[in-house]
Amino acid sequence: MVETTISVIKADIGSLAGHVIVPDFLFELARKELKAAVEKKIIQDFHVTNAGDDLEFIMTHNKGENNEEVHRLAWETFMKGTELAREKKIYAAGQDMLADTFSGNVKGMGPGSAEMTFEERRSEPIAVFMADKTEPGAFNLPLYKVYADPFNTAGLVIDPNLHDGFRFVIQDIMKDVPCFIEMKCPEESYDVLALLGSTGKYTIKKVYRNDGMITASVSTDKLHAVAGKYVGKDDPVAIVRAHSGLPAMGEVLEAFTTPHLVSGWMRGSHAGPLLPVSLKDSRCTRFDGPPRVVALGFQVSNGKLVGPVDLFDDVAFDISRQRGMEVADYLRRHGPFQPHRLSDDQMEYTTLPKVLTRCKSRFIEEEIVPKGKSKDHSDSAE
Repeated sequence: MVETTISVIKADIGSLAGHVIVPDFLFELARKELKAAVEKKIIQDFHVTNAGDDLEFIMTHNKGENNEEVHRLAWETFMKGTELAREKKIYAAGQDMLADTFSGNVKGMGPGSAEMTFEERRSEPIAVFMADKTEPGAFNLPLYKVYADPFNTAGLVIDPNLHDGFRFVIQDIMKDVPCFIEMKCPEESYDVLALLGSTGKYTIKKVYRNDGMITASVSTDKLHAVAGKYVGKDDPVAIVRAHSGLPAMGEVLEAFTTPHLVSGWMRGSHAGPLLPVSLKDSRCTRFDGPPRVVALGFQVSNGKLVGPVDLFDDVAFDISRQRGMEVADYLRRHGPFQPHRLSDDQMEYTTLPKVLTRCKSRFIEEEIVPKGKSKDHSDSAE
């Protein structure tokens, strides 16, 4: 049977009025380019969308993962969009395009990608999650809940197909050379949590059912690792298969009902709640945020995409959004103080170090006493 590959490749190549939303002319250009690619049989089908200021390509084909032809298509489309964005003076034009020439695939070049290859089941529902103003580790908590928390996923207890658990492929994203470890739940749940709790260092790359069935794939691209400095948040994407021996779509979405804290938000330097929002509400405006995630659902049928459905466009998530906005309001009152502002080690690649260098030379190894005062300035009577 022919296998189908889902490739989700995204990049921030410019947005309207700040880091807000992708302009219509970039959508038009992208759809034209990808439609031509279908006619040339580079890809089978596609859907162009956005999460805030990130342009997202959801593509199907049978060429496998990291295919040069498919990745080149995305890269060249982003480059054409960048040229048009610069011509129109769109804000942050080409922000994620960190290389001048294509090198075989988009990894390490700026754009983020998540890919998954599988044999289609009789019914193949998938969800594509697209986050804005945050980092790859933003998916650690919800995906752990989907595949390892029986309080979230009832099927882990009552469905024999899920009862044997799942295998997590975890990446150390701070290494210069990609490093991975495979761990199994429920047997190694505590070890998995020991890693995934450090969301800025360890991230989920893929998840497999115990028998090897692929079920989730996440982008783990770190922009600062390419640029050596802060050029924008990584804004991860994830692909999740559901039902028929895997967690149900409702169990997958349930994991996003808690607007957990993630790194990102304004200037990539603040912690904020990850809001599950509809596509129309993915515009990040308040303090360039708060961080948010969009979910589009599709059926995959013979390599074609049927859909999408806007999965978070549901009143059932209103309470989650309200809680998240209350958390956001509370955190904003901290201003430049932790825990709203990230710790120094997390700010290493932001613009803060440039400010701190001004102060370093003024530190001395003795306590400073104001002029005219002695160290012992007691005013007690003799």
